[in-house]
Amino acid sequence: MSYAPAQAQDAKAQVLRLSTTTSTENSGLLAYLLPSFEQKYGIKVNVISVGTGKALELGKNGDVDVTLVHARQLEDKFVAEGWGIDRRDVMYNDFIVVGPTADPAGIKGSRDVLGAFRKIASTNVKFISRGDNSGTDVMEKGYWKEVGAKPQGSNYVSAGLGMGEVLNMAAEMNAYTLTDRATYGAYKAKTGLAIVVEGDKRMFNPYGIIAVNPEKHKGINYKGAKQLIEWMTSAEGQAKIAAFKPAGEQLFFPSANR
Repeated sequence: MSYAPAQAQDAKAQVLRLSTTTSTENSGLLAYLLPSFEQKYGIKVNVISVGTGKALELGKNGDVDVTLVHARQLEDKFVAEGWGIDRRDVMYNDFIVVGPTADPAGIKGSRDVLGAFRKIASTNVKFISRGDNSGTDVMEKGYWKEVGAKPQGSNYVSAGLGMGEVLNMAAEMNAYTLTDRATYGAYKAKTGLAIVVEGDKRMFNPYGIIAVNPEKHKGINYKGAKQLIEWMTSAEGQAKIAAFKPAGEQLFFPSANR
């Protein structure tokens, strides 16, 4: 029948594929935000939650229509190479170092992430790395590079896992790790880990949203991607991000109009 292809195309337009970081999923932010967008635009958003590196790779491959990530260097490269367009700032929070309440490295209360990493590297304590080319992993590797050392041998564990799993590992292994504040908030009660380092400007963690370039792949739902970008950065979307306060704590701060 002549109308079937048009129907199929219309049905496809009602689904939007979003790759994003584990922090936006694990924290509960997307489950809170997306129903409002879906209801307003009649679009179903299918979320793929992975590290930033993998999220951008899915965009390069044309497996998603839009990506919401937090590693500005990787984002700029993605756009410069022509894979993504219409990048916008959405929100920010910060990274923190968490670890056992006993704090064997003696870094609790520090606001100097590089100083804390130096102490971790020179003390017989364990550190769990994401090891997955996520935004958090990229940031962590940058700190070790600046410090010029990292924990040796079995004291440095490269997990290759998402943030939630790494927090669980750190709790089980009495170890330190770098985490975004939002995922830590979601896992704090479960893990019993304590915040030991926070407040260093080097730990600023901005998020951006980018449409996959429809000229690179056939079948990209660019219209839906553009609608999500516009909604997330609108007064309505930004207000909802600010209002997301599980356990009374604001985990993400809107930045579209900063």
